[in-house]
Amino acid sequence: MKYISTRGDQSERHFCEILLEGLAPDGGLYLPTHYPKVDAATLARWRSLGYAQLAFEILSLYIDDIPAADLKALVEKTYTKATYGTEAIVPVRRLEDGLFIQALSNGPTLAFKDMAMQLLGNLFEYQLARRGEELNILGATSGDTGSAAEYAMRGKRGVRVFMLSPQGRMSPFQQAQMFSLQDPNIHNIAIEGVFDDCQDIVKAVSNDLAFKRQHKIGTVNSINWARLLAQVVYYFAGYFQVTKTNAEQVSFAVPSGNFGNVCAGHVARMMGLPIAQLVVATNENDVLDEFFRTGRYRVRSSAETHETSSPSMDISKASNFERFVFDLLGRDGARVADLFGAALARDGGFQLTPEETARIAGFGFVSGKSTHADRLATIRSTWADHQDMIDTHTADGLKVAREHLQPGVPMIVLETALPAKFAATIEEALGRAPLRPAALEGIEALPKRFTTMPVDAARVKAYIEQHCAA
Repeated sequence: MKYISTRGDQSERHFCEILLEGLAPDGGLYLPTHYPKVDAATLARWRSLGYAQLAFEILSLYIDDIPAADLKALVEKTYTKATYGTEAIVPVRRLEDGLFIQALSNGPTLAFKDMAMQLLGNLFEYQLARRGEELNILGATSGDTGSAAEYAMRGKRGVRVFMLSPQGRMSPFQQAQMFSLQDPNIHNIAIEGVFDDCQDIVKAVSNDLAFKRQHKIGTVNSINWARLLAQVVYYFAGYFQVTKTNAEQVSFAVPSGNFGNVCAGHVARMMGLPIAQLVVATNENDVLDEFFRTGRYRVRSSAETHETSSPSMDISKASNFERFVFDLLGRDGARVADLFGAALARDGGFQLTPEETARIAGFGFVSGKSTHADRLATIRSTWADHQDMIDTHTADGLKVAREHLQPGVPMIVLETALPAKFAATIEEALGRAPLRPAALEGIEALPKRFTTMPVDAARVKAYIEQHCAA
């Protein structure tokens, strides 16, 4: 299996060549040259596998430059009951007839990002040891990616993490998870802006190829293909839990900000997993909902980006979205480069042609929007009717999922975080604080270690240089 850029660079690279990178040299994102097709016999065989074994089977289709025994060991080291609390790793629970919630948030930071990040940490350490190199990871987070990356990379040999976050725009719990870490290889930088400013800095640094190569810059954001690939696995695992035969279809509702989570569902569907609909649920920052309804992609400015009670989705420039558009447009790299390069810079967005817009339905995508009032109502009703406490992002997913239910097709809502991470809104909705693991009690009061900076890529580069040499 080889990988190419979404922006037309047809140079084919192996998995391990792109593992430690973020963007391709032409500014595009990496995708495999093709999606392996999974036939009915393979699906039937996979149905009986445990999660680690399933992950090995799927990853093996995309990774052929890590010896099978080594890859199997890395996967088995990652997906354990000790880390995720259950043998199923991603158990699905029934909410009501035809509606399910898949628990993706039982890892160390209580968010779905752990599902991929824990594997990424082990892959990075393995590959760096093979090459005798070090890596400086530069990332941006709107809440959950940062802590998941830092918990996965803390103490890892040869790895430093530089994580950018929007100052004051995460929940106190999310902030404490990151800023309380004292590991010397972890560096938190609070940017005086919004998430999109942080993400723009990461892209600006990644596009400075000389700096990137000199300082061995890599990424853990979902622009990293390995992270997205790891997320493909739980779509298969969820499907097997709610169906009895491979003749059945399911739909997935996915709270969406940066489009990485639902893009993994798109990959699973392209591989042949019987997915009827991929339901994109946004909050008030509804760039993606607007696109899937109209074919128009309109990036919002920092001033137009709402600060909401589902902060991990407060994103107005969805990085992974380019991967789907590449497939939607028949893998026309030149057209994608124009849309996400010139058109985005010149017009702040683009409008697909009517013919291109009409193709969206063929990929199973539908969408919807949820507001703060919707979140409160969904959290309240889910608790009152089912004694099931959900977080704000999962509430967005559940609200929009109900709008797209189809008779006879199970709908699985991806639970993207636990309620403990967003206590203020849970208390507003239910009048009670969410439970949290004993190990995380009082985390907000721990000493914090972070640096504040303006929106300035040069300042971030200077900080990285200084701490690489330290």
